Amino acid sequence: MRKRIEGINQWKCFLTLLFSAAVVICTCVGVVMNLTTLQDENFDHMGIETFCMFTVNSNIFMGVSMFLTLPYTIDGLRNGYFRLPDWLVRLLFVATTALSLTFLVSLCILAPVKGFVLIFTGSRFFLHGLCPILAIITFCFVLKDLRLRFAATFLSLIPVFIYACLYYTLVAVVGRWDDFYGFLTRIPAWVSIACFLPLTFGIATVLRILHNRSCDRYRKKAKEYYFSAFAGRDTSEVIIHMAAMNSKRDTTGNIVIPYRVLKMLLSSSEHEKSFEDYCILYMKECLKHEINQE
Repeated sequence: MRKRIEGINQWKCFLTLLFSAAVVICTCVGVVMNLTTLQDENFDHMGIETFCMFTVNSNIFMGVSMFLTLPYTIDGLRNGYFRLPDWLVRLLFVATTALSLTFLVSLCILAPVKGFVLIFTGSRFFLHGLCPILAIITFCFVLKDLRLRFAATFLSLIPVFIYACLYYTLVAVVGRWDDFYGFLTRIPAWVSIACFLPLTFGIATVLRILHNRSCDRYRKKAKEYYFSAFAGRDTSEVIIHMAAMNSKRDTTGNIVIPYRVLKMLLSSSEHEKSFEDYCILYMKECLKHEINQE
């Protein structure tokens, strides 16, 4: 039973590590290619000017967010317990929404104008295609730690709103940037202003639904497994055993209460004590083990 739980948890941890590292590497490759390409007959904004593009900024945002998951995945593989903090899951949600918008703009607006081969080759293969696809797969189908509430959808509008204000100001008001995306010249400005925030909100809604469904499926399977594994067993004894095994395996010396695992366990078994009491029981057993080790 213990090995099965560890296997499920470590497999999820390994997939997160694999996909996160892939996004970080692809982001670095794409951005470096843009920075080292000083001239491109098809694109004016190369070299240091590449940072004016939302495509590059959203990829960097996603790369940094994915990079922040790496310490948690490495620690999870080492001590057998893996979870991402809530703030990081929300940050990944916002970054994935921004990168999904980049992908749709590249696919539906830029590619028809400049050609699909041009938009999805070179550094743009990573920034327009591979990174967004990997990020969407990772967030929607690999990360299953936290269900996102509807209110979180509004957070996804922040990067797009900030960049839209900056882009409109520097293109239409100041005139420092040319309209390289064509949002103010190829299509009427009012269309861009009226459509992009609702489009971003729609993308975020779809991502949130897919992510939450993955979370629900994972929790349902976990509850079914816990129910079959712990049926008829004393809950306190199970938690004491779990704490002892986790303490032996953990070499960090830090006590981490797997409260989500405990919640699923308690929801699948009959118990007399409260959730807080079982958390305290788990912590006491870990402390006992640490003291005995010293």
